[in-house]
Amino acid sequence: MKRTIIEVILALALVGAGAFGWTNFKGNQKATGQLTELKAASEEATKAVADKDAAIKAAEEEMATLREEMAPLEGQAQQLAAVKAAMANGATLADLEAAYKTQKNLSAERQVGLGALRMLTKGAEDPAAIESFRKALQLSELGDRKNTICAAQLALSAAGEKVAIMADCLPKGAKDEKGDKGDKAEKSGHDDKAAAKDDGHGKAKDDGHGKADDKKAPEKHAVHWSYDGDMGPERWGKEFPTCAKGKSQSPLDIKGPFVKSRTVVTTDYKEGPLKMINNGHTIQVNVTPGSKIRIDGVVHELLQFHFHRPSEEKIDGKPMAMVVHFVHKSAAGKLAVLGVLLKEGNENPGIKTLWANMPMEEGPEVTPEGVNFNPANLLPREFDFYSYEGSLTTPPCTEGVRFYILKSTVNVAKEQVAAFPFKRNARPVQELNGREITTN
Repeated sequence: MKRTIIEVILALALVGAGAFGWTNFKGNQKATGQLTELKAASEEATKAVADKDAAIKAAEEEMATLREEMAPLEGQAQQLAAVKAAMANGATLADLEAAYKTQKNLSAERQVGLGALRMLTKGAEDPAAIESFRKALQLSELGDRKNTICAAQLALSAAGEKVAIMADCLPKGAKDEKGDKGDKAEKSGHDDKAAAKDDGHGKAKDDGHGKADDKKAPEKHAVHWSYDGDMGPERWGKEFPTCAKGKSQSPLDIKGPFVKSRTVVTTDYKEGPLKMINNGHTIQVNVTPGSKIRIDGVVHELLQFHFHRPSEEKIDGKPMAMVVHFVHKSAAGKLAVLGVLLKEGNENPGIKTLWANMPMEEGPEVTPEGVNFNPANLLPREFDFYSYEGSLTTPPCTEGVRFYILKSTVNVAKEQVAAFPFKRNARPVQELNGREITTN
């Protein structure tokens, strides 16, 4: 009996021990799962902290870089503030405006300078400042005044005016209003949005072919181009992409077959004060408003004319001694260049007058006292022409310029050619690329 009782007690104890062991096992299993979860959470937290530390370090490095970049900008801002404070009383502006009132026509550079002074004195929204910059753009339409154009366009943009900024005026990597990269925005560089750079073939009004006013351009360095050496025509494309990639470039070797055209071109040039400039690339004559041509009745104002030696255009593969390019612009901003080929022969009376007053060294515009000139003095009697769609013949080589090259030539003496201060300032002829050359 006792034995039975003992066995029962032992059996109960065994069952109890088993139950206790099973309960303990399940508890340990649950604790192990919790520990695993805690370990994973800890690892995630550690990784998040490491990521945040890395982000903080990167932000600190970026801040350090920005501080370094801000240092020179702060200095420039202080300089600008000092200049504005010095101009705030308006005395300098009043003196300059009084001095300029004695001049009938201000150059593009003076208009830009006047606009800048007004902007400093009266603020970016001053209507007179904006008007000065707009006038500067109109005067710079064709010529070698890249810096003037850039200064005026950027100033107008800063004043909140809607203006397309020429690609060459944009800082590296900057975008134009349409979001295109600056180096691709060069589409027309010579309409009134981007004041043509040359004369419809070169640059713009300044020389219509000459030196880009890049000393003032908002780029990291000024781009000086030339007709030979490291920045000769074959290398213009490095800094001015359209010069290399454009498909409608000027000048051309003019040869048949030709397409017949009924276009009518007539000139109406007026005598005015002689204003000349040696811009380092050519001799250019800036024309007082009033002279014009009509192309199928559409008026194009004559902005300036300039010279190339030898002629940039060739006729059946042969160049002439020189060529005169008359650069015009319509109210819609379309550029038209009338080319007159100069053939070596007798002395040219018109060129005699010009050469007697031309500046032999690069410098500002000169206005010989009491000397007037009529651009018509350089035109032949006959007005038959070849025509084609082309570009400026100097950087940035903007396309969309219509050329009219007269078939009749004008004489120029050998001595007059030799007296021209540039031995060679002509861009080589470009590929036709399927364009039509028309003739009337």
